[in-house]
Amino acid sequence: MTNLLAERMGRLGTETAFEVLARAKALEAKGKSIVSLSIGQPDFRTPDHIVEAAIKALRDGHHGYTPANGILPLREAVVRDLHRRLGAKVDPGQVLIVPGGKVTMFFAIMMYGEPGAEIVYPNPGFPIYESVIRFSGATEVPLPLLEKNGFAFDADDVLARVNERTRLIILNSPANPTGGVTPKDQVDKLVKGLQKFPKAAIMSDEIYGQMTYDGRPHVSLLNYPEIADRLILLDGWSKTYAMTGWRLGYSIWPKDVFPHAERLAINCHSCVNAASQFAGIAALDGPQDAVTKMVAAFAERRRVIVDELNAVPGFRCVEPGGAFYAFPNIEGSGYSSRQMESLLLEEAGVAVLSGTAFGKYGNGYLRFSYANSIENIRLAMDKIRKTLAANPAPKAAQ
Repeated sequence: MTNLLAERMGRLGTETAFEVLARAKALEAKGKSIVSLSIGQPDFRTPDHIVEAAIKALRDGHHGYTPANGILPLREAVVRDLHRRLGAKVDPGQVLIVPGGKVTMFFAIMMYGEPGAEIVYPNPGFPIYESVIRFSGATEVPLPLLEKNGFAFDADDVLARVNERTRLIILNSPANPTGGVTPKDQVDKLVKGLQKFPKAAIMSDEIYGQMTYDGRPHVSLLNYPEIADRLILLDGWSKTYAMTGWRLGYSIWPKDVFPHAERLAINCHSCVNAASQFAGIAALDGPQDAVTKMVAAFAERRRVIVDELNAVPGFRCVEPGGAFYAFPNIEGSGYSSRQMESLLLEEAGVAVLSGTAFGKYGNGYLRFSYANSIENIRLAMDKIRKTLAANPAPKAAQ
């Protein structure tokens, strides 16, 4: 009896990537060949030493509950990794191990979001940001990420949207869906400007932090002590170590906020499964050559897909600075984003995502995931060119 559901359930959105994946699987079941460039999932196997660590943990009898905040050896491994990579100093007591990055988003937004509050978030951006902001009852304040800026956020644009009602500012670099990487001068400027708004918390989504290209540095907000008392960091293993199905992430919380995050974890999921946590230790403390090779492969695929997209009539694509997504402008094609998504899936057999799946400022764009082989990327582009040549844009869209 859905009429008995709470009103807020009508405000909860979804993640279109999984809907497109389901449609693609249904077409494959009918015999249609599909090249998937839609899902944000590395096409590499989890490195063997990580898998073996989980198997060993199970064989050693780690079958029970773990502490709600995660086992101490894993939290200490996170601290070591952050210091090694970023030079950041974090207390293990600030680390919360969670079953995937979305949990951190949900916890942070629900902590700070309520009617009367405002939350600033990137748009186009990961769709769960906007979905949970609305669910919380807070007012969503979109921060447009613009093609002319390489889809990096502009500090002045962020600050122009912050006021006394702002409870939380969500930042994401490298960014999904655009691949934008925000340079240090903009981060410096933003942190300085935020001193005027000391009550506004910040959630920095750095899940793609180890995936930058052409020598671009990853600028972590952990390295700004002036905002340490209100910074929430989101990171994890899914992208860096090809561990999407392991459901393992972590967050760093201000010391006075951490007990609230831990209490949410106890109420929500109790703890993260033990074997995955031992795998997480092996990932952080073990050899990193698999990460290096994976990022190098993504860098080569990025070059190929950007060249191929810019060769499609009506498309133009700026080079992404990080993550594994390209976000071409398709306005010259005459199709809307949704029309193009459907056309490419149904006719070309290529699964991509409409830019509008990531917010209203994604209109006129598509997201391509290049977490697929170069062979399949070239095959997909050939299919796209042939399909568009055979299907001129409808007059209504022109």
